Amino acid sequence: MRLCVILRKLIVKTNMRYYPIIMTALAVVSISACNHRADILSVGSDSQLEENSLYSETVVYRDSNVVFRQIDEHTWEGNGHLCYNESVYLVEGNHRALLIDAGTEIPNLDKIVSGITSKPVMLAATHVHPDHTGSAVNLFDEIWINAADMVNVPSMMKDYKGIIKYLSDGQVIDLGGREIEVIFTPGHTPGSTTFFDKEAHYGFSGDAFGSTNLLLTTNFSTLICTTSRIARYMEKYGIEKMYPGHYHGDNPETLQRVKDLNKMAEEVLAGTRTGKSEGGMLGLNTVVTDYGVNIRYKSPDAIK
Repeated sequence: MRLCVILRKLIVKTNMRYYPIIMTALAVVSISACNHRADILSVGSDSQLEENSLYSETVVYRDSNVVFRQIDEHTWEGNGHLCYNESVYLVEGNHRALLIDAGTEIPNLDKIVSGITSKPVMLAATHVHPDHTGSAVNLFDEIWINAADMVNVPSMMKDYKGIIKYLSDGQVIDLGGREIEVIFTPGHTPGSTTFFDKEAHYGFSGDAFGSTNLLLTTNFSTLICTTSRIARYMEKYGIEKMYPGHYHGDNPETLQRVKDLNKMAEEVLAGTRTGKSEGGMLGLNTVVTDYGVNIRYKSPDAIK
């Protein structure tokens, strides 16, 4: 775990060029760490595991790389790699299922998913960073993304040989008795996307909102538009929980939280709130903190 911390610090001090390399190293370290975690998980009953965890969901699958937990009868969350706790979500309808994100490196993710649901699976990404698309390499023949993130594909998904298809804003993915609406929510990346489950009243926001440390690679004007839009859709569909790209068991986000984030972004843009200079990954040199959220951004570009 100490090596994991060192690699995190390296990410903070380096630029986009080294991001894929360091993320690969993190994946290797995580696999080793997860081997130890699997030994721990195998001791005691599931009830004992739940007592010692922030997660309230029931464990339905576990190995050395990933733990899948059941949110409800037809919804699951998979969490892999100790360094970043990136999450994938499996949403099942009557006719097919949607896998939202794929994690960094989860061997046999396709087989794990097919062991949970017998329905054909469509893979869609909230954005193309490798901790959300890495497992797609060699495992999935097709992935759906927002075309605005194509600028990042050569560096983030350079080994992907499958077919890349493009999501559209407002697209409805019909799973059979369950519809998922696709809403573009740029900010973390130009092509960040949120998926709204109208029937179950869930949202799946990737790193656009809810992953605690928001890396803003665009600007605050974009973030304000995105948080306002997320809030509108949460109100429209009665969304009770927003599940982020890095779910820790205690951070499904609420409508109040997204409104707080919107307020903080407006204050930064208006100049009534000032960030603190602090080196960060992707050239993000400033951080502002409140409401339990750290927003890292590039000053002054992000607040022009």
